[in-house]
Amino acid sequence: MFAYTKTVLESVSFDPKLFCKEVEKAIKTLLPYEVEQLIDWLYNFTTEKPELKACLIYVEQ
Repeated sequence: MFAYTKTVLESVSFDPKLFCKEVEKAIKTLLPYEVEQLIDWLYNFTTEKPELKACLIYVEQ
């Protein structure tokens, strides 16, 4: 499921609002260890795309 989530997030990364929506949805559906993987991936992915950093608030709660 984590790999699928990454694929979805990569495909919607052109739109920060949609990206944030998908991040929020992923956090609700993934298993706890997958959420940890997602957080690590998000920090790495958003370094290249600073416009998406606003979505990190969903993982910093």
